[in-house]
Amino acid sequence: MAGNDWINSYLEAILDVGPGIENPKSSLLLRERGRFSPTRYFVEEVITGFDETDLYRSWVKASATRSPQERNTRLENMCWRIWNLARQKKQHEGEEAQRLAKRRLEREKGRREATADMSEDLSEGEKGDVVSELSAHGESNRGRMRRISSVDVMETWASQQKEKKLYIVLISLHGLIRGENMELGRDSDTGGQVKYVVELARALGTMPGVYRVDLLTRQVSAPDVDWSYGEPTEMLTLRNFDSFTDDMGESSGAYIVRIPFGPRDKYVEKELLWPHIPEFVDGALSHIIQMSKVLGEQIGGGQPVWPTAIHGHYADAGDSAALLSGALNVPMLFTGHSLGRDKLEQLLKQGRMSKDEINSTYKIMRRIEGEEISLDASEIVITSTRQEIEEQWRLYDGFDPILERKLRARIKRSVSCYGRFMPRMVVIPPGMEFHHIIPHDGDIDGETEGNEDNQSSPDPPIWSEIMRFFTNPRKPMILALARPDPKKNITTLVKAFGECRPLRELANLTLIMGNRDSIDEMSGTNASVLLTIIKLIDKYDMYGQVAYPKHHKQSDVPDIYRLAAKTKGVFINPAFIEPFGLTLIEAAAYGLPMVATKNGGPVDIHRVLDNGLLVDPHDQQSIADALLKLVADKQLWAKCRQNGLKNIHLFSWPEHCKNYLSRIASCRTRHPQWKRNDDENENSESDSPGDSLRDIQDISLNLKLSLDGEKNEDSATLDSALDSEETFAHRKSKLENAVLTWSKGVLRETNKAGNIEKADQNTMVSKFPALRMRKHIFVIAVDSDTSTELLEYIQKVFKAAGMARASGSVGFILSTALTISEIQTLLLSGGLSATDFDAFICNSGSEIYYPSSSSEGLPSEFPFVVDSDYYLHIEYRWDGDWLRKTLVRWAASVVDKKGKNEEQIFTEDEQRSTSYCYAFNVKNTASVPPAKELRKLLRIQALRCHVIYCQNGTKLHAIPVLASRSQALRYLYVRWGVELSNMVVFVGEGGDTDYEGLIGGVHKTIIFKGVCSSALALLRSSKNYPLEDVVPLDSPNIVQTTEQCSSDDIQVSLGKLGVLKV
Repeated sequence: MAGNDWINSYLEAILDVGPGIENPKSSLLLRERGRFSPTRYFVEEVITGFDETDLYRSWVKASATRSPQERNTRLENMCWRIWNLARQKKQHEGEEAQRLAKRRLEREKGRREATADMSEDLSEGEKGDVVSELSAHGESNRGRMRRISSVDVMETWASQQKEKKLYIVLISLHGLIRGENMELGRDSDTGGQVKYVVELARALGTMPGVYRVDLLTRQVSAPDVDWSYGEPTEMLTLRNFDSFTDDMGESSGAYIVRIPFGPRDKYVEKELLWPHIPEFVDGALSHIIQMSKVLGEQIGGGQPVWPTAIHGHYADAGDSAALLSGALNVPMLFTGHSLGRDKLEQLLKQGRMSKDEINSTYKIMRRIEGEEISLDASEIVITSTRQEIEEQWRLYDGFDPILERKLRARIKRSVSCYGRFMPRMVVIPPGMEFHHIIPHDGDIDGETEGNEDNQSSPDPPIWSEIMRFFTNPRKPMILALARPDPKKNITTLVKAFGECRPLRELANLTLIMGNRDSIDEMSGTNASVLLTIIKLIDKYDMYGQVAYPKHHKQSDVPDIYRLAAKTKGVFINPAFIEPFGLTLIEAAAYGLPMVATKNGGPVDIHRVLDNGLLVDPHDQQSIADALLKLVADKQLWAKCRQNGLKNIHLFSWPEHCKNYLSRIASCRTRHPQWKRNDDENENSESDSPGDSLRDIQDISLNLKLSLDGEKNEDSATLDSALDSEETFAHRKSKLENAVLTWSKGVLRETNKAGNIEKADQNTMVSKFPALRMRKHIFVIAVDSDTSTELLEYIQKVFKAAGMARASGSVGFILSTALTISEIQTLLLSGGLSATDFDAFICNSGSEIYYPSSSSEGLPSEFPFVVDSDYYLHIEYRWDGDWLRKTLVRWAASVVDKKGKNEEQIFTEDEQRSTSYCYAFNVKNTASVPPAKELRKLLRIQALRCHVIYCQNGTKLHAIPVLASRSQALRYLYVRWGVELSNMVVFVGEGGDTDYEGLIGGVHKTIIFKGVCSSALALLRSSKNYPLEDVVPLDSPNIVQTTEQCSSDDIQVSLGKLGVLKV
């Protein structure tokens, strides 16, 4: 409520009528049977919900009321409301203070433990460099901005990059995105981010060494938006790239690619897109694979050209990019634009909404988790300013500036970080095209210095649209360009202008606040701000001095800047917090000095451009003084203008892209790695569904081994083989030897235990089932409590498949938290063969096995072949040994204190643990902490993994951050071409805490009603947000059986999905 002067007038009015409130004849609305009933009033009138706008309207009514009795009643009602607002704000502030104190203690504890694990003492170098001031080569970047100093330097750099053929994927999901005539300001989702990602894609497409750029977004085919947003592909017109067109090919350039996902017939706000993220990921994955093959034919010598990097913009695209990066095993970049934790803190400070209300409105906890996932998976996080790093990213569990500094210094010295990883924070200011901008040196009469020919050019239409508001259009124009959003602080600007008489005499005020047809059609918040502005104009009688046009096109914005510069005006951005401030750079390019908020990105921009003044956005007088100073002092105005024009090239797109590409070049090259025979034909119709798909020349272990034995001492050899800094070829060679050593060790240990099993290691070529040749793949992912129940559902699915199973048109995958040896026991107990399935996803998605044809008909043998390429696919940011030590230490600290004696809840399960899955037994499922708390603990210590409660909470698994059961299905698509849309996933009503990932996507899902429903409570406690924020339960691809869940019910469900004819 701070800063709203009308609240003071409320209190003054209440004091003025103080005696009247005590009058027994007044305040009838607050009395019950002759007595004042505050409880009844509070329940009936106050709790119903309101905001400051509601209070303002009440005050207007009260001040206009002539009857003293009714006026007293209204004022007393408002007094209650103001008291309730203050009470709520104080309560929220207390809760926030407790939360911040708890978070501070957790962060300090995690930092101490992480530092203790890193045994070497810190050097002075580790203490001295501030976060992210080390370049990719270790030198300090402090105090300077790397730049292209001349055309010669740019040409030299371009010649060095010319031989590269990079494919870059950008993702920005929400809002309306197109290359031309962007509808910026149409709604809160179509703003500066939309313009940034389009211009970034366009600029990257012109850079030497970049062959193709795809900007992936949502396809919107709705009656309330333009048809162009429904076009699948739009080629961006590249500008100023004449020098680099020698190697342009058929598919080169920059494109907007629209992927259909979510509601098909309507445009929805970003908060409603979260449940549909998996559907986008599957569609984007299909596009990228197809494009990689096309580029492979054009420039890759027949080998797929995989993306060099995938870059997510905002939390929703970051979540998507993390999944795509994991599925394709390529580096990920992330740009937050605006951050959820920062927004949550700001909303809580306002005291108007509780945390639950904020989450319900903005899906804020889902957004924050998406940002945490992005930190887990990203190699580089690109920010616009240092303020974003130091004041916003530091709020996240996954990023600690102090710990990041220590890790970065250890990497610089080639010292082990003991399995800890932190994304690299890099400041790269957004770019802008300046070649077409000609700063105007004339005045409002159109007389241009040094060029009289410009007098004949007609004025742009937007000029007359603005100047019609002014009595004297010759005065300098103060220009603000922002949505009518409370955080943009436009109302404070209008008050500052209205109350400063000298400023009003010298200047006009122009407010460009998006587009509107009617105030009634605007969102409640935007309409409220606009109404307040109009009332302030009336209050200060500023008619003829303030312009607020209803419409403008994106193409009009340069002309608006030109008009303000022509009048020798000033551009102002008074936002409470501005993440960057792209409009400040645009204004400077047209010769406009600036007045800007001192909170956020404008500080960095002002440091580089030195073209204006910074102000406290809460200080109305400071805003007025700064504007008056620039408008009145012509020498200062000219100096600021000249400084801006002189330094503006530092924010050019070539500069931005050069820095951007150099950062990508510092990432470790990752992409899918495996061999495929040249003679295989992906579309061959001669191969029957029962034929083997292909020969695999790899290190496939055609082993007969049992993982029930103890892990042997040689397992460390495998961990050492996975050093992330080594080249792929060297790592793969070491991995082959390490896996063989490990397997021999397991066999040796099992021999000692009397469980002797033979391994056929003579055959290194394995025939894999024909996954790709199936018409449909049924994925059984039911997380049953017992093996008997799981067998029962497997048999029901087999029976429901009927003749399709017998003919081979349907294949089966078992996806489970069980180990491969437990799966073998399960199959034997149910009289099933390994060859009844095409693949086995086990250990919660950390391993994939296939049935081995060499052991067919020998049920006692170990009939599985491991997909060792999958290990290389998921090893990113996985250092199992140090993670295991942290988990063991954590498990020992979690005890049940309810009884007389403290009992340890978690114990390490060494028999079920593997090199990519650490397993723990849970002794008391009622006392387990939520999985989200364990994820938080690990993130604070810079340890990256997935933690999953499975088997109804009796087991805990920790697996690589890029591994999961849902990601394993995407891997099978990338590896074997198994179409995701041809998969049907069978799940229960609840399940393991990774259950949600199995439901969304382009595949079909059948939910067995009543199955695993006991796990729902555990599933919900593992997240900070409801299941509805993740799972699209209203999707036509999801059906539910009856509670009987018979094979006939399953057949009916399959018929509804159009999979099998009933």
